[in-house]
Amino acid sequence: MFSQSSEHPKINWFARLERRYHAWRERRARKRGKAPTIVPFPGYGSEEWVRVLGRVLIVHPRRKTPEGEPESVRGWRSFMGIPVSFSLVTVTVGDESHEIAADSGGVIDFVVPATLPPGWQKITMSVEGEPPVEAHVLIVANDARFGIVSDVDDTVMVTALPRPLVAAWNSFVIDEHARLPVPGMAVLLERLVRENPGSPMIYLSTGAWNIAPTLSRFLRRHLFPRGAMLLTDWGPTHDRFFRSGREHKERNLRRLAEEFPNIRWLLIGDDGQHDDSIYTEFAKEYPQNVAAVAIRRLSPAEAVLAGGRTLVNDHSDSPWVTAPDGAGLLDSLRDKGIVR
Repeated sequence: MFSQSSEHPKINWFARLERRYHAWRERRARKRGKAPTIVPFPGYGSEEWVRVLGRVLIVHPRRKTPEGEPESVRGWRSFMGIPVSFSLVTVTVGDESHEIAADSGGVIDFVVPATLPPGWQKITMSVEGEPPVEAHVLIVANDARFGIVSDVDDTVMVTALPRPLVAAWNSFVIDEHARLPVPGMAVLLERLVRENPGSPMIYLSTGAWNIAPTLSRFLRRHLFPRGAMLLTDWGPTHDRFFRSGREHKERNLRRLAEEFPNIRWLLIGDDGQHDDSIYTEFAKEYPQNVAAVAIRRLSPAEAVLAGGRTLVNDHSDSPWVTAPDGAGLLDSLRDKGIVR
């Protein structure tokens, strides 16, 4: 079973600088009486264990509209929280509590033993004696045999994220309500979930954990099915200046294959962010865990923004479909017998 990896003893100067900067911000916030809280992320698990996901942050309270909904904000506000390094977090699942440690970026990613029934379940997390925060985890039944993994950027949400300047604009500037869904993708994913009750729905993205609350609201607003989220912690690692999005996707796909060896996954992505080649390699390595691959073709304009297309001619033997939108992918998957 996977668990949180330990910190590498040697880190580069940029990572050390980032940690010192966040430590300075944390000291200032605590002097003003601010306390950390936990921002939970949708996790997943089996009937014997749970992968707990979240982040320990000192955050500014967000104002709400008269209707009680969170006020619309620019993307940069999602990155203003102060991560609290190496906090001890108490995770309570049913009647059992576990103490786990956040990493250097305040991220909680840990597996704890649990006995929960299939479906969406509630757990709680607390830090430094603060009131517990409720989190939700998707428990996958032991007899599940089908699941869905979907990319987010340019697959369910129009972002053209791979291009650095466009990525910065979408992540830090644009209002969350201005983001647009890819046509037909909500219908496709909802159809897949409805036809396969109890199947896990996983959103796997190279986006930062900071945008998880924004992404959750986007998915809910545009009627995408509820699912667990696997994002990443932007910034330096011990040996490089910026985390590898490709490595993040490859690592989590392999992890899902090992955690759920009996599940065959429908892998959904686009041809502008290496999904084609990532899914090809995964299908060759774990052919027994791939039901099909569905790749959304970017429009010529989107491909230019994304820095071109990734073309792989040596696909695996798994069913492989492409189309420019969700409706086209649905038709192709129906032809392959993946969707009724």
